[in-house]
Amino acid sequence: MTIAVGDSLPQVNFMTVTGDGHQSVATDVIFAGRKVVLFGIPGAFTPTCSKNHLPGFLSNIDAIKAKGVDSIVCVTVNDIHVVDAWSRHAGTSGKIVMLSDGDGNFARAIGLNKSMSGMGERVRRFSMIVDNGVVRKLNVEDKPGVNVSGADTILGQL
Repeated sequence: MTIAVGDSLPQVNFMTVTGDGHQSVATDVIFAGRKVVLFGIPGAFTPTCSKNHLPGFLSNIDAIKAKGVDSIVCVTVNDIHVVDAWSRHAGTSGKIVMLSDGDGNFARAIGLNKSMSGMGERVRRFSMIVDNGVVRKLNVEDKPGVNVSGADTILGQL
């Protein structure tokens, strides 16, 4: 079943990059008591993710946070080493929290997992507004590209 507006995010552990290295972090640590913009991308370093989806959030950080958002979080089904390299390459450190859902547990738990030819299981491209762990807005792409899940959509929903 796909997660819907009004649902709580499932409890899973992610890997993230911190100043002290790689660290496991639970859903509730990221989302409890906070307003968060979460977006999912099929793969680090992939063309649409790197050229269209992530840059939109990077360039709109101030505008998004000005609307009361505590943090912007990106999740992908890639291992933490790939996420770390992509974060450094894209310049997200201290701006966007980058999460590795390396085994795809989160993607499956929210029903947004997808098998992609030659890439294995990934998360579908999406964005959502999460308030205290509860989904308030959800935007899932149903065709290639960033059509409904980009930063401009989120800004209009905040």
